Amino acid sequence: MEERIKRYAQASIAIKQHFFQHHASAIAQAVNVLVAAIQAGGKVLLFGNGGSAADAQHIAAELVNRLTYDRPPIAAIALTTDTSILTSIGNDSSFEEVFERQLCALGRAGDVAIAISTSGNSPNVIRAVEAARRLNMKVVGLSGRDGGKLAALCDVALIVEAHNTQHIQETHITLAHLLCELIQEAVFPQER
Repeated sequence: MEERIKRYAQASIAIKQHFFQHHASAIAQAVNVLVAAIQAGGKVLLFGNGGSAADAQHIAAELVNRLTYDRPPIAAIALTTDTSILTSIGNDSSFEEVFERQLCALGRAGDVAIAISTSGNSPNVIRAVEAARRLNMKVVGLSGRDGGKLAALCDVALIVEAHNTQHIQETHITLAHLLCELIQEAVFPQER
């Protein structure tokens, strides 16, 4: 069992190292897109399914509350949290519309959507991103494997080139913390 534990950790670390070594430029581009929108009064709308839904909520919490130091809140909404909205849309329309309808209600030109899908092919995520494009929102995508359909729809696609879903998600949350840290430092620099 100890060897299996070590192999798992080593695989996760190797995927993270590869991602950050090869995608630093795209990460910086994503930060620039997010910072520009926030500084212009825009907000961040986040969504995904399962573990990616939890990541959307986690990122929104870090932006609205704080990450490493006290500062004013940054406008961010996870579209994964309101069970009445999610279940009414899923029941009355379809599960494929649960993020799209919320994004159409809450999103505006100048906002940024952060779409999270480990496969890059989640139908409800794709529909929401297509709605974001129609609303002239910027889109930052977090995906895995080859990026799926999501990659081509994004202004910035951050693709973890792995097939193991949990390793993709582990890299996504590390990336999320880095994005939040860089955003808060750019928008609300800490006095030194």
